[in-house]
Amino acid sequence: MPRKVRSVRVPEELEKLDLSGIVHECERYLRDLESATLLKMEGNQEAAEALIKTRRADLGRKVGLKVWEARVAYGEKRRAGSSSD
Repeated sequence: MPRKVRSVRVPEELEKLDLSGIVHECERYLRDLESATLLKMEGNQEAAEALIKTRRADLGRKVGLKVWEARVAYGEKRRAGSSSD
């Protein structure tokens, strides 16, 4: 049975995280999973595995980039706030 989450604590550093961008990347990954399933059903096991391996690495890289961008935005905001003091 799935557990319901009542609240999520997000670090202040990730306040500007582009959640819609992450969801979009996940949608693309799911489409590629469907494509890999079709390839596997057609008997092309190697192509299906290559597609999944490539997209898994790509998804991780793109999500990592979104987190890094949010962290950079947080650092810039902090620097701007501390220089005005």
